Amino acid sequence: MSMDVQAILAEGEAATTGGSLVGTLVTLLPIVLVIVLMYFIILRPQKKREKEEQKMRNNMRVGDEITTIGGICGRVVTIRDDSLVIETGADRNKMTIKKWAVQSCDTVHDPKEDDDDDDDDDDI
Repeated sequence: MSMDVQAILAEGEAATTGGSLVGTLVTLLPIVLVIVLMYFIILRPQKKREKEEQKMRNNMRVGDEITTIGGICGRVVTIRDDSLVIETGADRNKMTIKKWAVQSCDTVHDPKEDDDDDDDDDDI
């Protein structure tokens, strides 16, 4: 009886070694499909969201109402390269924050509206 089992296993090994390339492709196909699905479900939307956030941070203007990732709401007073000065509260306290800390800009801009100030941040 054990001889029959060994013979059957030997025949199965011989059959799989003959089509090893096909067997390898069939084995790797689910892994490749999972990686592709992860890209389209997780990574691609995340990169798109990061790109939109960066665009929002680069298009901020003086006078915009913003909310930081810490929940602080304020109005933009000054814009520098990588930081902002905002004023908050009724006392108009001023704070300096980094641009990456801005979660949302609550001011809606007209896309056709041109930037009329004297700085060089006009969209081209």
